[in-house]
Amino acid sequence: MKQTPKVKESEELINAIIEGIQRKKGQDIIKIDLTKINHSECNYFIICHGNSTTQVDAIAHSVEDTVEELTGDIAWHKDGYKNSIWVLLDYAVIMVHVFQHDTRQFYNLENLWADAKIETIKTENN
Repeated sequence: MKQTPKVKESEELINAIIEGIQRKKGQDIIKIDLTKINHSECNYFIICHGNSTTQVDAIAHSVEDTVEELTGDIAWHKDGYKNSIWVLLDYAVIMVHVFQHDTRQFYNLENLWADAKIETIKTENN
């Protein structure tokens, strides 16, 4: 089956986001496919965590830099850099959540969207 341009663009963006996360050793990367969920804010969530505010900040900046380098896209909105406990990068159809470990466990977005397709992204560490 041939992919539509939008699907191909989403895959390229997802791959660039994941590359940016991996460059700074982001942990437990998951992709939540929201395309079959009615009234969702976007099509995908990409979620990961770091072990400190410094690492969360570095991961989020790496995602921004890598996405711009590989696709030319820039985030429509970004929030959370001030305290780097939870940084959100909004790429319209894809939202990237970079958490500190404890904050990720507290909000547990994976459980909130348990009816969506959740995929663990394989990395060197897992």
